[in-house]
Amino acid sequence: MSFRNIFESSSSSYSPQPCHQFTFSQIELATQNFDESLVIGRGGFGKVYRGTITCGKLVLDAAIKRLESTSDQGPVEFQAEIEMLSNLRHCHVVSLIGYCNDGQEMILVYEYMPNGTLADHIHKCRAPLLTWVRRLKICIGAARGLDYLHTSTGIKHGVIHRDVKSSNILLDGNWAAKISDFGLSKIGPINQPSTYVNTLVRGTFGYLDPDYFQTGKLTRKSDVYAFGVVLFEVLCEKQAVDRSIDEEHWGLVTWAQDSIKEGRLEQIVDSKLRRKISPKCLKEFALLAKRCLHSHPKQRPTMAEVVVGLESILASQEETGSSLIMKFALRKGPKFMFSPNLDNSVGGKCLKLLDMYLYIVGGEDRIVQRFDYNTIIHATENFSEANKLRSARCYPTYKGKLQNGQGITVTQYSEVLEYQQRMNEASILVKLEHENVIQLLGYCVDGTKVYFVYDFAPNATLADMIFDPVCNLLDWNKLYKIILRVARVLVYLHYHAPIRIVYRNVQPGSILLDESFNPKMSGFYFATTINISDAVYDSLVSGNRGYLARECGLRGRLATKADVYSFGLLVLEAVTGKSDLYLHTAKSKRVVLTDYVGINWLEGTLSNILDPRIDVDAILMTKFVEIGLLCVQRVIVNRPTMEEVVDMLLGISSISLPVSEMRARMIDQESKMRERMIKEETEMRARMINEESSDLDSPINEDYDTTAVEEFISELGPR
Repeated sequence: MSFRNIFESSSSSYSPQPCHQFTFSQIELATQNFDESLVIGRGGFGKVYRGTITCGKLVLDAAIKRLESTSDQGPVEFQAEIEMLSNLRHCHVVSLIGYCNDGQEMILVYEYMPNGTLADHIHKCRAPLLTWVRRLKICIGAARGLDYLHTSTGIKHGVIHRDVKSSNILLDGNWAAKISDFGLSKIGPINQPSTYVNTLVRGTFGYLDPDYFQTGKLTRKSDVYAFGVVLFEVLCEKQAVDRSIDEEHWGLVTWAQDSIKEGRLEQIVDSKLRRKISPKCLKEFALLAKRCLHSHPKQRPTMAEVVVGLESILASQEETGSSLIMKFALRKGPKFMFSPNLDNSVGGKCLKLLDMYLYIVGGEDRIVQRFDYNTIIHATENFSEANKLRSARCYPTYKGKLQNGQGITVTQYSEVLEYQQRMNEASILVKLEHENVIQLLGYCVDGTKVYFVYDFAPNATLADMIFDPVCNLLDWNKLYKIILRVARVLVYLHYHAPIRIVYRNVQPGSILLDESFNPKMSGFYFATTINISDAVYDSLVSGNRGYLARECGLRGRLATKADVYSFGLLVLEAVTGKSDLYLHTAKSKRVVLTDYVGINWLEGTLSNILDPRIDVDAILMTKFVEIGLLCVQRVIVNRPTMEEVVDMLLGISSISLPVSEMRARMIDQESKMRERMIKEETEMRARMINEESSDLDSPINEDYDTTAVEEFISELGPR
């Protein structure tokens, strides 16, 4: 039975996603006629190119795999991968955008993964270095993807990947792992764990399950075995098969297991990771890898059990790491040791003693440069007015250029002005490595003034683009790319950063734009770390008024869903061109933006309030608005996660916006408006009575004219 027949015979509730068919000329245009400078990968199948391709009304970054005539994969594998990925959608499985099947040309178009493969980082020394915590998170993501394939595809048949290896685990911009390359995959019933598929043995030496190799019986436990090899690769940074050493130790599995038996577990750990892994976590990780490699398939864990095991190891490592005293490196000067438990009250004194007090809560060292004051003076042309920028929170901010030509942004703070927030921002930024997060290049101290030096974003902020009515620089493709990348940054902060973070500053003014209109998230002074329970309570409400979720102000509860709320408001602002807190209707009455958009969505009148500068299909824009409305729901558990938001933006998952909640919001909005109108009318009449002395004893008429209220409500839509 073919893949298509199996998927079509599955539950009728399952709806496969469309896969775009490109012409060969579109592929040539996207790859600049297969320019060698765009090659990002090679293999037995052929070459992979990075390109920009138009899909409908969207312009997407893509990885374009061109199968050569001499490829190990042929038409069967090509068709299998198309049918497989067209029906599988998961945040840890690579997305297939489309394909081209033109004569002899067989080409697959995937979403672009900017951080390459896991193999690139552990075997080819690709920067940056993968910390131990990040490696654990990558392993957890890959394990979740395989568990989905084995048991949770939404169809009656699971998928056995059959070629699990580090080079088939891709890493997106948030370092989230994605399983790729389904050319060798097989399918089988998911409700029978012991079910096997008789097949010719295919796969990659070093990862092949010995039981499968000997019997030809392929089971899901064959994927588990291969994943065990990947775990040892991650720990040891050795290839599955290394022919550069003596033949006895060619195989990683044999070498690692023999070393562990001889009591040399710590010696097999890569030198860059030693002393970074707690002894307890090391033992548990090695034990889990050994269980995956058990000679009897039935004794191996399921991928669901592997996920649980890895998550437990991660939680233990993070708990251990948070109490360690870590060192912070300065490019000019000695290395200092700081404890995260150090009393912050000494912060002001530390400024005089060490120039700046920075601490890191766990993780790897990060070098930040200390600039001398003359360098800052020269770069900003003595803080000239011509270089002065409009800055958030009224801090003097200047653009500048270093002697090497690098553009910078310099923000000035005083020693006593919100010192803790500056330290909070610095301690977080030095931990983050993401192409869409502003980089803290360094700092300078001059007397009582502190200057932070960031990389420069020449296109100002997203707020300048969407709130300036005469600005025509922001078309649909740019806006979509910005919103999608902001969503991916939040996924990174919430789940994949070295320390989990609630950003608390999602707003257009905090999103800087570089020369290519790529977003750079800035303003991390409100950010706070969260634990694995995804919530923390703060008695001090910090953030931008209008963008804070209700639960932050009411209960001081900070969680990732608070950022989701702010992101939803950002989306609604972007599509309407209206500013943050209130907008004014034609009757000059104030209304909360989220309610106003929701009511127009209910009434089918979105076209009346959308920004006319954004020229895009009405159906696509409606879906975009619905994503924003999903995010601003008042019931916290009803809001999607940022991972789910990214899937919705990519069209991977469907949208289900509860009409009942929107109607409840409309009724609540009307009730508040009535109460406010009554209060204003009563106060106005009281003033009039006080001014007219002859009528001091006249009662206030409580049956006042409600025409203004009714006009406003009718403008919003029927009750």
